[in-house]
Amino acid sequence: MQVKVSGALLAVEQDAHPGAAGVPVLFLHANVADRRMWQASCSWLASFRPAISYDRRGFGESRTLAPTPHSHVADLWSVMDALGYEQAVLVGCSMGGRIAIDAAMAQPARVGGLVLVSPGVGSAPTPEPVATVKELMDTIHATASRGDLDAKNELQAQLWLDGPLSPPGRVGGEARSLFLSMNGTALRAPHPGVAVEEPSAWARLESIQAPTAVLWGDLDLPHLQDRCRLLAQRIPAAQGTMLPGVAHLPSLEAPEQFNTALQRCLAGL
Repeated sequence: MQVKVSGALLAVEQDAHPGAAGVPVLFLHANVADRRMWQASCSWLASFRPAISYDRRGFGESRTLAPTPHSHVADLWSVMDALGYEQAVLVGCSMGGRIAIDAAMAQPARVGGLVLVSPGVGSAPTPEPVATVKELMDTIHATASRGDLDAKNELQAQLWLDGPLSPPGRVGGEARSLFLSMNGTALRAPHPGVAVEEPSAWARLESIQAPTAVLWGDLDLPHLQDRCRLLAQRIPAAQGTMLPGVAHLPSLEAPEQFNTALQRCLAGL
């Protein structure tokens, strides 16, 4: 289905088998992906909980009608309202995690729980990446400056899918093809307009009321792993779990392992 918001049509997918009940789970994708990064999790979850995913503006099958200033959190509420859900558990990866945190702070009553997968955090201190990571990031920036989107896509797969300290091409097969398809679409999409900045989340992490689980892979960027550990300490009653052998997008490269971890998280929320 499509949900119309100011300046865009958001592509929304809802999966719920007969008998599925309880608070729905809404998945928020990373900036190098779209809702397809969650397809294995949604299919698995839908047998017992309603599962929702959608493409943000500029990603996947969502369509920009006109570049428009917008709020990712407001778009999230629009999706929930269109589906008739007053509350949802939010599962967000990277930028999707940042949106989930902002939503939980903006309207706590609408967020029944948080599962944050290597999340971004608004106004977090700028990290100092280790040398290997910085070198790869600088190469990506230089490639983007030349306009070589295919090369940028491959390098971003190395950074986010393989993990920057892993051998290039560590993750192959369908997972890599899907990453390149999702990120390739995003790299070529029309600009949707400027996303407004939500109030700083970093200074207010202790105010989060929703039960929270923080997940990260041990092959992810080292500074992001450090930040996840800190989030698990600062967010009240949060549980932190490191997933072995995966990088920034565990639901994509190891869906069965991720779903097992997600099941434990949902049971504790």
